Amino acid sequence: MAVPSKTSIKMRVVHRYLGFFLAGVMAVYALSGMLLIFRDTDLLKKEEAFAKTIEAGVSGDQLGKSLGIRRLKVEKKEGNMLYFKDGSYNAATGEASWTKKELPFLLDKMTHLHKAKSSEPLYFLNLFFGASLLFFVISSFWMFMPGTEVFKKGLWFTLGGVALVLILLLV
Repeated sequence: MAVPSKTSIKMRVVHRYLGFFLAGVMAVYALSGMLLIFRDTDLLKKEEAFAKTIEAGVSGDQLGKSLGIRRLKVEKKEGNMLYFKDGSYNAATGEASWTKKELPFLLDKMTHLHKAKSSEPLYFLNLFFGASLLFFVISSFWMFMPGTEVFKKGLWFTLGGVALVLILLLV
């Protein structure tokens, strides 16, 4: 039987302890990733009512900016009332009310892990996690001796995984 090289042994040790360290991170990423799949539905979301008084006479184009609602689109206007998705604005009094469906606090924070921008501190975690996953991919090829049946099957499974992702991306 062949003796594993020093590199192979070091890769196994780092792979093992980094895997244990990242087990919790991966669990959170897995759960939040599954939640993000359903972000276009109301799954687990709770409805919250908002009311705000802004200056009167704000135009439909400026309403979203004044209320802090991105991509607000006025759907209907009746007299002084402007109606938008899940809300309304009285242009005469400046009173606006709307409802918004949001995930509970902790679930919302978890889903923001995936959407962190370079201006947010979480992006360091995303970079570290991505680099760690890339290390797992590379180090997994040191788990078995090249030329063995298990290693050869592993290469076929790797090729199958790459092919599956490419097919799903292109279809």
